[in-house]
Amino acid sequence: MEMLIDFPGGSRVDAHFGPYTVKTDQPGMSGPGSAPTPFAVFLSSIGTCAGIFVLGFCQQRGLPTEGIRIIQRAHTDPATHMVGNIDLEIQVPPTFPERYREALVRSAELCAVKRHLENPPTFNTYTQVVE
Repeated sequence: MEMLIDFPGGSRVDAHFGPYTVKTDQPGMSGPGSAPTPFAVFLSSIGTCAGIFVLGFCQQRGLPTEGIRIIQRAHTDPATHMVGNIDLEIQVPPTFPERYREALVRSAELCAVKRHLENPPTFNTYTQVVE
């Protein structure tokens, strides 16, 4: 997948791929930015990816998704200021069948974003002169 990253002004940095644009911004002196930070978008990809698998699990079994939600909590290591632990709490209503609860967790664990974090890619950063 190729993405074009550009700088539309201020602290904004956007990613364009296919028909989509993901807008990001950094908070400024006057308050929050006009879009989430790149790191917030990264973190949201974890929970939304897990959500895709939870949704698919329920749809394949004809289970209603009303009342299901995922609460994601990122815990930062005070020494490194890096995220050291991420919790994904899948909240289900009391009517959700108990026999599917562990399988729901296993389905969320299939998230491709999570699996890539567990086996990270190699990064190659370089410049290229274009005319």
